[in-house]
Amino acid sequence: MFREITSELIKWKDNAQRKPLLMLGVRQCGKTYIIKEFARDHFSNSIYLNFEESENLAAIFDYDFNVNRIVSEIELLSGQKIIPGETILIFDEIQACTRAITSLKYFCENMRELHLICAGSLLGVAIKNEEVSFPVGKVNRMQLYPMNFREFVIANGRDDLLEILSSWKTDRPVPDLYSIPMKKLWKEYYVVGGMPEAVQTWLDTHDYDEVEVVQREILNDYADDFSKHAPLKDLAKIRWIWDSVPVQLAKENNKFVFSHVKEGKRSKELEDALQWLKDAGLVSQLYLVEKPETPLSAFADKTYFKVYMSDIGLLRVKSGISPETILNETETYKRYKGAFAENYVLNELRALRKEPYFWRSGNTAEVDFIYEDHELIIPVEVKAADNTQAKSYKEYCKKYKPTVGFKISTKNIAENDCEGRRTLSLPSYMVWCLETYY
Repeated sequence: MFREITSELIKWKDNAQRKPLLMLGVRQCGKTYIIKEFARDHFSNSIYLNFEESENLAAIFDYDFNVNRIVSEIELLSGQKIIPGETILIFDEIQACTRAITSLKYFCENMRELHLICAGSLLGVAIKNEEVSFPVGKVNRMQLYPMNFREFVIANGRDDLLEILSSWKTDRPVPDLYSIPMKKLWKEYYVVGGMPEAVQTWLDTHDYDEVEVVQREILNDYADDFSKHAPLKDLAKIRWIWDSVPVQLAKENNKFVFSHVKEGKRSKELEDALQWLKDAGLVSQLYLVEKPETPLSAFADKTYFKVYMSDIGLLRVKSGISPETILNETETYKRYKGAFAENYVLNELRALRKEPYFWRSGNTAEVDFIYEDHELIIPVEVKAADNTQAKSYKEYCKKYKPTVGFKISTKNIAENDCEGRRTLSLPSYMVWCLETYY
């Protein structure tokens, strides 16, 4: 399946100043698959080492960090010659060998010409582990997310729709010929999500029950990871927070409140557990900014935030929402509908390499997302249906006069004026091309 990150991998490959690459991403989002596909398509040969499958591999790194010796032993073990520029070396599940992580410093310093990619489940957690001597400044990093909506559409064989819409003008509504199949794919994406195995199962079967079997297995695997890899003192807390995310997203203002995780528990007791989930890539935090000034990170309130899940399909299953509820837009789905819309747009913005925040003015107004793009700070208001009346967005425009802003909803494309500021209404199935409109 096509993944956008391949173009980034090619740039890394061709960069003479490249360093060993760490590919980060939530478990089962396709890291190993995409690395192997990239290796097959762009190198004469590849050597793949999985430190979890073969614990004996760790012995290669026990003696010292002499990269010439390490490479010689890998050549003997694999029966292949390692030729820089022609061979790519892949360390998978590298978190199972902490000395292999440390060795990346010496590969960078003494054998930078060799292409070396590393990946692993919970690699983000391993990096934060104080017992790991991490090679700071000696590696490149790349983040792989679950498949975004654009990748999902391509996987379903409708890249023709993407090509047509990628340069669509705002003065012409998208006709039913294109909007109906895109809306159908968008709803299917809400159900299936972007975990590659779930997407492949959908492509093979078009059976939502079969897809949900895969999604539940993935959720069970995540729960198993808690038991295997999380600190024992945080295990119960991690599970409490993990189970709390969908519930808190459905609240009126969906601010994450630690006391709602477990009665009597305070933030100080639960912060480490939330950080573990974040490092594992399972959740992301969206911080409050009350003063939208550059850089937004300097004005973020790290004590006031929302928590979202990395995949919309897993959020659906974890929330107990049936496929039919989403496909038929059942009225009882009203409260979760807004949460799903926000989680979807956040994940799409992250896929566009944006770092969003949300804006709130006291208790009177809130804009769902604001993000920086060069000199611009761009507000994005999200509506779950076709009602684009947004008093908070209007207040933001009046107060801060953004160059451009967006309203994401189920309404057709249009360009409007809000308090004298350029505002684009985009249908939810077009968030992936948002950048083309400014």
